[in-house]
Amino acid sequence: MTSIERGRRSGVSPEDPLVKGLARAWGLQRPWAQLIFKLGTGTTAVLSALVVVLICVFLTVFAWPAIRFNGWNILTGTIWNIGNQYGSGSITHNGYSAEPGAQFGGLVFIFGTLATATVAMIAAVPLAFLVSVALVYRVPARIRPLANALVELMAGVPSVVYGLWGMVVLVPWIGTKLAPAATAHLGFLPIFHGDAGSGNGLLAASTIIALMVIPIMVATIRDVINAQATSVYEASMALGSTSWQAVTRAVLPSVRNGMIAAIMVAFGRALGETMAVLMVCGAAINTYPQNIFQSVNTLAAVIVSQLESALTDSSGMAQRSLAELAVVLFAITVVLNMLARGILRGADRSQEAQ
Repeated sequence: MTSIERGRRSGVSPEDPLVKGLARAWGLQRPWAQLIFKLGTGTTAVLSALVVVLICVFLTVFAWPAIRFNGWNILTGTIWNIGNQYGSGSITHNGYSAEPGAQFGGLVFIFGTLATATVAMIAAVPLAFLVSVALVYRVPARIRPLANALVELMAGVPSVVYGLWGMVVLVPWIGTKLAPAATAHLGFLPIFHGDAGSGNGLLAASTIIALMVIPIMVATIRDVINAQATSVYEASMALGSTSWQAVTRAVLPSVRNGMIAAIMVAFGRALGETMAVLMVCGAAINTYPQNIFQSVNTLAAVIVSQLESALTDSSGMAQRSLAELAVVLFAITVVLNMLARGILRGADRSQEAQ
């Protein structure tokens, strides 16, 4: 499908008088203006890709000694120990040395990253859909600007504020109220079985992440629905559908690609969240959570929490292993983005076939 065909399907055509008028007003029909525009957009696109590549190269080069030293243990090992800094001697592997007893396994942190993000998305996605649909079709027009402003304000709140609220309000409530009641009455379920913990843990971290990603999804899905022609909703209503049927069976399927993109953007934010998660996750080391209330740790959080102790490692291997964890997190994000683009491409092909 060409760009012109895509534009026509989306309701925008180069032949549209409004588009032609804007092009003339901005001087884009002149050859030199078109050349400047192409050079400017091309340069910014190349620079954006170049920055990402340079970050990846820098992390990989800095972490290369750790990659050689740790091997596959960074993905399969469960023990993180920078070693005995007060002992004598060192251990050597593949030509690189570290403190005696040093082990750098990251599987616990990879699990924590995926677990907190997944639980957060399970809670956040349905709520985001309902809120965005309500903002478009249910909230009265006179208060809709205020509701939209509140959603955007939530998206702009610093993560440390969410983390502080989690420490002061959410964690004590989970530790003293929710977790004891859940383990006492629902302990037969694996996710609630075992020690209730102090409140710092997987549920607290996932809740904070969900609160942070919901506004991002709501704003994106709302804008995608607003950009969709109102004729889809009106035509469905004219055929006898209820408003709920018109939204769920006509409007949402027509904006499926935009919703998938919103979910993947939010999932990427959930994977990389640091400070708010660090403040409520419990910063577990070398242990998996036995239920949803126990302490956990993520790749981003452990890089921050272990950086100070890693700086005391005279061999430097602890710092480079933290950089290797950053490479792992970077790789997970890239893989998810590639999967998202594959899903979107498949959806585009199915729409073209129709």
